Amino acid sequence: MKKNITVIEGDGIGPEIIKQAIKILNAIGKKFHHDFLYRKALAGSIAIEKIGTPMPIKTIDDCLIADAVLFGAVGDPKYENYPFGMRPEDGLLKLRKEMDLFCNIRPIVTYSQINKSPIKKEKLKGINFIIYRELTSGIYFGKKGRSLNKEEAYDYCFYSKKEIERIGRMAFQAARFRKKKITLVDKANVLETSRLWREIINKMSFLYSDIHVDFLYVDNAAMQIILNPKKFDIILTDNMFGDILSDLSSVLTSSLGLLPSASIGNKKSLFEPIHGSYPQGVGKNIANPIGSILSVSMMLEYFGMYKEKILIEKAVKNSIEKKICTPDILEYKNKSSSTEEVGDYIANYIKNY
Repeated sequence: MKKNITVIEGDGIGPEIIKQAIKILNAIGKKFHHDFLYRKALAGSIAIEKIGTPMPIKTIDDCLIADAVLFGAVGDPKYENYPFGMRPEDGLLKLRKEMDLFCNIRPIVTYSQINKSPIKKEKLKGINFIIYRELTSGIYFGKKGRSLNKEEAYDYCFYSKKEIERIGRMAFQAARFRKKKITLVDKANVLETSRLWREIINKMSFLYSDIHVDFLYVDNAAMQIILNPKKFDIILTDNMFGDILSDLSSVLTSSLGLLPSASIGNKKSLFEPIHGSYPQGVGKNIANPIGSILSVSMMLEYFGMYKEKILIEKAVKNSIEKKICTPDILEYKNKSSSTEEVGDYIANYIKNY
C-alpha cells in the first residue's frame, strides 16, 4: 500500500521525535511492504523566521493533499508576547481549522513497569480511557479582544448544535467497541455552551440506547481522574476542557512524552504527540519519542493497517518492559536511554519480530 504523508517537524524537540517516528514507519513499511512517501512542510517558529507566518499557505495545501499529516510540536518562548495569530501555536490552531479536524482522540494508558507517577501505584493498574476533545470551536476560536485602553479583555466561547453532534456521534460509535460508557464533562452549572452540550448529548443518547451516559462538571472530573481514574472509559468534552484534562491525565502515565493523539476530520487527519516543544531538552537527545511513535500507530489504524498498529504497540511495551526508556520515565536516570536509542530499539524489535 502506498501512502503520502506530510511531515511537519515544527519547533523544539519536534525534529528529534519525528526522526524516530519516521524510523518506525520505515521499519513497518519494509516489513509489511508498504510505501510511505514523505513531504516535509514548515510550521511554527521556523516558519515565522523563514516566511513570516506560523502556518504558510503552502503547508496547508500540502496537508490537504496528503493521506495524513504527522506533526511534531510547536512553541518557542521568544514568541510569547507576539500578537494573536503570530505565535507558533496559532499556526497549529489555523491548520486544525483549515483541515476541519474537529475530533481530537487522546488515549490514556498506563504501564505497570513505570513508577514515576505521584499517584499511588494500586490506583494506576489497568487504566485505559480515551478523551474525545472537540477541536475546532469553543473559546480557542471565539472572537477575542481588548478594550481601547487595553485594560479589559474578552474571549467568546461559541458552539453550535452541528459541532457538538458530529463529535458526539464519533464518541458514541467508539463506545460500542469499548465498555459502552461515555462521560460528558462540562460546566453546565455556569456556562450556557455547556448547557447546550448537555441538552444535545442527552438527546443523542436516546439514539444510542445501548450506551450509558454520565454527566460530570469539569472540576469534579479533574478530581475523579486523579482519585478514581478507572471509572472512566470515554470522556467527551469541549476544546478547552479537553486540553486541560488530557494534560492532567499525563500524571497517571508519568509523562506527557508517552501520550499520542489523532485529530480526525471528515476527509483528512493529523497525528501528533500531545506534549509541547520542550525547549529545555532541545539537542540533548533526551526527548521521549514514544508519544510520537504511538501517534504513528494511530495513523496506521486510520489507514486500516491493524496488524501494523498492534506490532508498534507491542514494540513500545517491550521497550518499556526492558527499561529502554528516556529519563522522564526511568526511575534511575543514569541508566536511561537516549531518544535515538529508544527509536532504534523499537525499530529493531519490529524488524526482528
